[in-house]
Amino acid sequence: MAKMSGKALVAQGGGPTAVINQSLVGVVLEARKFPEITKIYGAKHGVRGIINEDFIDLTQATTHNLEQVALTPASALGSTRDKPDEEFCKKMFKVLLAHEIRYFFYIGGNDSSDTCRIVNQQAKAVGYDIRCIHVPKTIDNDLVGTDHCPGFGSAAKFVAQAFAGVNLDNRALPGVYIGVVMGRHAGFLTAASILGKKFSDDGPHLIYVPERVFDTEKFVKDVQTVYDKYGRCVIAVSEGVSDKDHKPIIASLKGEEKDAHGNVQLSGTGALGDLLSDLIKAKTKIKRVRSDTLGYLQRSFLGCISETDANEAREVGEKAVQFSVWHSVDGSVSIKRVGDYAVEYELLKLEDVAAKTKIMPAEFLQGDNMVTSAFCNYVRPLVGELPIMDRIAAPVVHKIMG
Repeated sequence: MAKMSGKALVAQGGGPTAVINQSLVGVVLEARKFPEITKIYGAKHGVRGIINEDFIDLTQATTHNLEQVALTPASALGSTRDKPDEEFCKKMFKVLLAHEIRYFFYIGGNDSSDTCRIVNQQAKAVGYDIRCIHVPKTIDNDLVGTDHCPGFGSAAKFVAQAFAGVNLDNRALPGVYIGVVMGRHAGFLTAASILGKKFSDDGPHLIYVPERVFDTEKFVKDVQTVYDKYGRCVIAVSEGVSDKDHKPIIASLKGEEKDAHGNVQLSGTGALGDLLSDLIKAKTKIKRVRSDTLGYLQRSFLGCISETDANEAREVGEKAVQFSVWHSVDGSVSIKRVGDYAVEYELLKLEDVAAKTKIMPAEFLQGDNMVTSAFCNYVRPLVGELPIMDRIAAPVVHKIMG
């Protein structure tokens, strides 16, 4: 059977990452190898760019330029927070038809996989041959069916290093520190802060993720217990922590504020860290309490990129093209872990991934404020080597004055 011939279109959606451009360049350079793909277009600002026919011809970009872009964090094509419904996708599909797009690659997370599913269904309904491939990306690491997601490893490396540095600072000038980390429903990224620990008394001493109920009274007691033991306390908390009624803590402490998609605004303003700090000050005698919201810094921090993450982000882009041309199939590229640490790539059905969310498994969680060694073993290969951090090893000089 003759392979389908036509143009390819690639787009990037959702929150940027440090390695999302590796996937973009993987798609473009791999697509150039196949005569079946006549041109490679890039849509500026994701699905919004498709509707607006805001395309650039990546066929004409030099390989050197693309390789430099691959090393650059954040979405080179621009991204979007649009969440396409059936009507939105119909408008997109008309543009794909007009430009004779036969291969559509969408780099993104949960919503992006759903967009591929809808477009794929619409194409089948009218008998138009098009291959729709979802290329995975998310720092939240919450796509189902894959061991981990490109973008997570580099963000996790940033979080681990951030908390390692904060721990050193907190040890020098003791007090309570709260770091609020991205993660609405899944706590993988917050849990990665555990890699900042080297010595037994290092922080983070407490880790709170959305997978466990967050009780404000117990939180204060936990902090006081750690403070009494070490004279200080470093805390990592997911922006999406919720109470027993599944209400986000930020909403219960402050009241609900909603974003453009109707979701409760979690940590964008720094309010959660401030409110938790105020809670500790009000309920204990601890006076030195500070908080930070890591925010956008986690996503595209220049110079903090996991080599494993970068390599795999490139490969999922390459595999997306290979699956679409060699096997003439649609789907979502997934990563399968094998051996001590190696990976294989598979293609999952779009409907098995679309708009679904993976959370941390129980074996990764210890109680309601810590993670297990199983999680550490899971995340270490994804993050890679971390900087050296050590303590002075010298004997205490005995006091003379008593």
